[in-house]
Amino acid sequence: MSQYTPETTGEQVAADCQAQIKNKTVLITGASPGGLGANFAKVIAKHEPASILLATRDLNKAEITAKEISELSQVRAAADEINSLNEKIDVIVNNAGIMAPAHSKTVDGIESQFGTNHIGPFLFTNLLLSKQLGVSSSGKLRIVNISSNGYRLSPIRFEDWNFDDGKTYNRWAAYGQSKTANMLFSRSLAQKLGNRGVTSVSVHPGISQTPLSKDLKMEDFMEIGPIDRAQGHASHWGHNVQYKTPSQAVATHVFAAFHPSLDAPEHNGAYVAESKPQSDTTVHCWGRDAIDAERLWALSEGIIGQKFDY
Repeated sequence: MSQYTPETTGEQVAADCQAQIKNKTVLITGASPGGLGANFAKVIAKHEPASILLATRDLNKAEITAKEISELSQVRAAADEINSLNEKIDVIVNNAGIMAPAHSKTVDGIESQFGTNHIGPFLFTNLLLSKQLGVSSSGKLRIVNISSNGYRLSPIRFEDWNFDDGKTYNRWAAYGQSKTANMLFSRSLAQKLGNRGVTSVSVHPGISQTPLSKDLKMEDFMEIGPIDRAQGHASHWGHNVQYKTPSQAVATHVFAAFHPSLDAPEHNGAYVAESKPQSDTTVHCWGRDAIDAERLWALSEGIIGQKFDY
């Protein structure tokens, strides 16, 4: 279906989607300088969006911020601030995240990767949806959750999602769980809100050098191999890794946020990589299971203490 390749750049996809970008209001979390969110914003800014709203963790780096996407009180404050602007948002890109730190917990007591990569965006998005449903300028709303093929490292650990308060913590299993959560969140949004004009997909942007991995050493990455081998994966980290340039790394961001082919109902909830929706036959079952998606939604509501019924 797609004419794009792993070498396709964000600029190439944006040129193809310029009609879809023009006059759209786009909200991006995690747009810190040098990261994928900032590069994505620069690429689409050339094609006349109505506005680009940036939400980063640093108040000095953007106009509108969630000071810490993992801190639920700050997430609520940021959502209130954005909702107060009365902007009609057409695209939400949940790009903020962390990768494989040593064990820590958010101020709300949540394992840091699950809290930052999933629970914060889950709350943030739903708080925005309470106002945005039915009022986006195009009559549609697209929600993009940046995941990773690292989802393969772990399903949702429903019985031990918080890693027994750190006692069972593995940095890569925790990362994998959080990326699986991004995929299942998109599936749930598609299932619950597809008939109300919402399209949601998850994205694997590929491997590139960004601030996300700045604190990780080579030996940290080598810990991925045993997990992959234990899962029976044909390949694991360190074998045939192909790094993308900054421009190539945001091509799938642009595709997921704007390409009209994703308006097709059969692609709602898809996992998107290399600027194309991936067949369910290539996606591990835990990244696409409807029952697990519903269980995760309920778990997330329980953690934040708020229900979102659509």
